[in-house]
Amino acid sequence: MNPKRIVLVVTGCIALAAILAGAGGLSTGMAAGRTVYTQLQVLTEILSLVNDNYVESTNGEDLVDGAIKGVLQQLDPHSNYIDPERYEKMQERNRGTYYGIGVSFAIVDGDLTVISAIAGSPSDKLGIRAGDVITKIEGESAKGIKEEDVFDKLRGEKGTVVHITVRRPGETQPLEFDIVREEIPIYSVPASFMLKPGIGYIYVNRFSATTSKELEDALQELASQGMEKLILDLRGNAGGYLNQAIEMSDKFLPAGKKLVYTLGRIPDSNEEYFSTGTGKHTKYPLIVLINHGTASASEIVSGALQDWDRGLVVGETSWGKGLVQRQYPLKNGGALLLTVARYYTPSGRLIQRDYSDRERYLEESAEDVEQEAAQDTTHEKMPVFKTAAGRTVLGGGGIAPDVKLPQRPLPSKLQQKLANSYFDFANLYVGETKPTFASQETFRSDYVVPDAVIQRFEAFLKDRKIDYSPDSLKAEKDEVRIGIKQEMARNLYGDEARWVAAIDRDPQVAAALALFPQAEDMARKESAGDWQPRTR
Repeated sequence: MNPKRIVLVVTGCIALAAILAGAGGLSTGMAAGRTVYTQLQVLTEILSLVNDNYVESTNGEDLVDGAIKGVLQQLDPHSNYIDPERYEKMQERNRGTYYGIGVSFAIVDGDLTVISAIAGSPSDKLGIRAGDVITKIEGESAKGIKEEDVFDKLRGEKGTVVHITVRRPGETQPLEFDIVREEIPIYSVPASFMLKPGIGYIYVNRFSATTSKELEDALQELASQGMEKLILDLRGNAGGYLNQAIEMSDKFLPAGKKLVYTLGRIPDSNEEYFSTGTGKHTKYPLIVLINHGTASASEIVSGALQDWDRGLVVGETSWGKGLVQRQYPLKNGGALLLTVARYYTPSGRLIQRDYSDRERYLEESAEDVEQEAAQDTTHEKMPVFKTAAGRTVLGGGGIAPDVKLPQRPLPSKLQQKLANSYFDFANLYVGETKPTFASQETFRSDYVVPDAVIQRFEAFLKDRKIDYSPDSLKAEKDEVRIGIKQEMARNLYGDEARWVAAIDRDPQVAAALALFPQAEDMARKESAGDWQPRTR
């Protein structure tokens, strides 16, 4: 750390000591300020001693970053410093758009491999598809390229052109494309379709700036296809913008219903949010599917719909992240994410799970959470609340579902090993044989991967020198068929088709479908006349 940097740290320490002294009030501020001031002087002294005497040269910025992280370690697990690079990426995801060519990709054995072309993107319009390998970008080899370099080379200013060379399974010659960069959407509703006649399914994976509009578009489209019931899948949705969670809840509830409220130390962090009456989806039976990965904004939606008995919440207990965070941009281009309040559902339930044991909180599994809830028979940790219709719900530990479902089984070791092979084989097989089907629905409902294709897959594994047990593959032949079919669906019809094929085999979705009689009964009942939501 150079002397100039040390002076800056000293100046910052003095300013911080003054701020903290002021925050302490007249009676205790001076004593507290002297203590903080002394400690900050010690910190500056330590930085100087490390710079002058440590056995190896040190990076001053890294040391200060470490000090910042040390400060935030004393707060909750979600108050964080975001460095400039991460902050820019986070803003991009939240905006819901970027400028580029519109492909999702993976680096497979050093090859830049297209997983899918985003619908409506420049790549999609030019016919780039799953399994294509981008071998060159602007004439330079892409073999062994790093992920961050892919972003640098394929994204850029709107209207600019990038030239790529593609190797496609089944084609003997490379393909050349000039692609004009355009605005590319980052979808937060990647899948919406009819599961069965009359039953719609929508998956929401984040709450970005465009989520409410995407959801409304999906709801309107499914309604035009005859949707009378809906499964809203929020599994694995870690949250995002609060206003988008409010707008999503508003779609399903009549006017004047409290959706969520917040309580914090500073006055402007205390807020109440109500439905506006503009929602067009307030009547039909609704099932909300959650799991341990459901957090923050998605818990606000789940809690509001559960408290007003608008939807049957099924699955696993959610994560339990009910903290209101504000982004404070910093001079270096980074940001401070600081918790300023906590979220409460309409009935008064605190969404946030206990984080006093920080390490356990961050690593606690779904099984741990469910076991703790089951053992809390006195409801000391998870107090009891009532919904509008008088049903019992628990608070203080995420959103507990109305109906608990077993976790989805994890893939076997063999299936984990074969995941990339399914993708590669399906792309090669489709490219070589060019199969055709009467429709996507025909493929979905009628096509079963034949034994002859399984045999070709085994030959493919041997040719690629992929180690596997023939006996295990034989024992898991049904799973192998599904794995190949899912990747064929992606190649033939796009990402959503793969999602459809996967959902058709999802045990939690199958269980949710069987629960619609309960959801229908809930939709018919009126709320208790004397029930009032909590106030802040």
